[in-house]
Amino acid sequence: MAEASRWHRGGAPKPKLHYRKEVEIRTTLQELSLYFIFLINLCILTFGMVNPHMYYLNKVMSSLFLDTSVPGDERTNFKSIRSITDFWKFMEGPLLEGLYWDAWYTNKTLYNLKNSSRIYYENILLGVPRVRQLRVRNNTCKVYSSFQSLMSECYDKYTSSNEDTSDFGLKQETEWKYSTPNSSSPWHWGFVGVYRNGGFIFTLSKSKSDTKNKFINLQLDSWITRGTRVIFIDFSLYNANVNLFCIIRLVAEFPATGGIITSWQFYSVKLLRYVSHYDYIIASCEITFCIFLIVFTTQEAQKIREFKSAYFKSVWNWLELLLLVLCFVAVSFNIYCNIQIFLLLEDLLKNTEKYSDFYFLAYWYIYYNNIIAITIFFAWIKIFKFISFNKTMSQLSTTLSRCLKDIVGFAIMFFIIFFAYAQLGFLVFGSQVDDFSTFQNAIFAQFRIVLGDFNFAGIQQANRILGPIYFITFIFFVFFVLLNMFLAIINDTYSEVKADYSIGRRPDFELGEMIKKSYNNALEKLRLKKPQKDEDDKGMKGDLAEQARREGFDENEIQSAEQMKKWKERLEKKYYSSEIQDDYQPVTQQEFRELFLYAVELEKELHYISLKLNRVMRRISALQN
Repeated sequence: MAEASRWHRGGAPKPKLHYRKEVEIRTTLQELSLYFIFLINLCILTFGMVNPHMYYLNKVMSSLFLDTSVPGDERTNFKSIRSITDFWKFMEGPLLEGLYWDAWYTNKTLYNLKNSSRIYYENILLGVPRVRQLRVRNNTCKVYSSFQSLMSECYDKYTSSNEDTSDFGLKQETEWKYSTPNSSSPWHWGFVGVYRNGGFIFTLSKSKSDTKNKFINLQLDSWITRGTRVIFIDFSLYNANVNLFCIIRLVAEFPATGGIITSWQFYSVKLLRYVSHYDYIIASCEITFCIFLIVFTTQEAQKIREFKSAYFKSVWNWLELLLLVLCFVAVSFNIYCNIQIFLLLEDLLKNTEKYSDFYFLAYWYIYYNNIIAITIFFAWIKIFKFISFNKTMSQLSTTLSRCLKDIVGFAIMFFIIFFAYAQLGFLVFGSQVDDFSTFQNAIFAQFRIVLGDFNFAGIQQANRILGPIYFITFIFFVFFVLLNMFLAIINDTYSEVKADYSIGRRPDFELGEMIKKSYNNALEKLRLKKPQKDEDDKGMKGDLAEQARREGFDENEIQSAEQMKKWKERLEKKYYSSEIQDDYQPVTQQEFRELFLYAVELEKELHYISLKLNRVMRRISALQN
């Protein structure tokens, strides 16, 4: 009955509350320790996938095939191709010279020509390169009636419905006959279109002279026509020194406007996963990762079963679910990639006279790498869940949660103005300035303007009147007005939160304090540190009382101040104690009586101070008179 009445008066039994706090502290520390082990394991796993040689291999290959100039014209390379003539010069020059390395720099033959070429003497050319073309049909667009007498042919932009699948030209070799696309091969997203697999395909020869004659014949027979919309050049390399595959794709798009737009892809990937001893350490980390994934999934399932719908009210729980989903997706990608490599790698390497399509394997490996990157990003973000018990981090999270509604309202106003300026910039400058060539580019260009990266000269040249007006008003309204409003919202809210924390509204417990307390307790148990005593506090109180007597306060004033301080400490302990875990507790009559007496004593003290101030003011007035 006594315990029940004590609960009814508004407080839980202190031993139970202390036990609950100790359990929560112990559980939090266990979760943090376990999660740190998981995070370290994930970091080892992800960094083990990345090889510093990947960058250097991509750099060397891009320099060879992209930056090498055409013989006799130093200004023309793959990046600067703008016409069909430049394209054929590249095919017969830098591409041909870059693919066929059959002799040492002293012209000494290094190996039999039956084997593959070794680019830069270290990178084996797997199989033979492939060249693929996609075309569109004639009359896929409408010509205005007044111009029909001038133009009898019309080729629209590339789409799967506009694609020309009929044979053309000599109709003898594979390069003149259409090859159906492979359903498993990914589509290519270019600058002016999305292209599927298949098309008009031919592979290069092992012989450099045969390949050069092939290019000359194709050029003479007009293999590239007005209907050509894209040409892909695909080949793959393997460097045994660093155990890396380099899958290269050079793309030349022929837009309906004329000219050529070039792009490229260099993927350095580690398809042979388990070769060295370090690779097997990474394999053990992958097994550990799966074990952690099972444990975390079980824990979250238990929490959902225990809390039911209340589980989904916490942002951290949603982050837990997102992280688990990403982990399962990453594991699924890893298993799929390993199975495909096991099934396809041997067949791709078996016949060196055919094109080895490693692009499919690299494509999925890059996706797996992206999923892992996103996973480890959110894994680090989850650290805030544990350090939110820190006072500073708790202030940050409280600030963001309080000003969320204001930020949402501000964001609506901001993006209305932002998109209005983006549409204005796209319509006025889109035809002349690259940064505003599309609506999406205009949006990103404005974000860059906010960060200080802009091309004012191009905007002014596009429109001498609207250009400066657009730039000046955008900087004024978005940069000076809206962004400062955004900072003011956060700053005001942070000031309010900091004021609340200064009067005692703080986290129930801080992680740093827990660790420090556990560390001190361990030292005291090992007798490496003397236990702290309460005599210090008593001595401090005595010193304060003695100092008050020396300053002229009488005993009644000192006793009244000590009584007020005791009441204040008791009330703060009752209402701001970290031992109280409930968010809401009713105020009993006894508590209300204590609060009322505390308020009465405060009123007496204020009245007494007011009388003293009035007396002092009268004395000052009398002295002045």
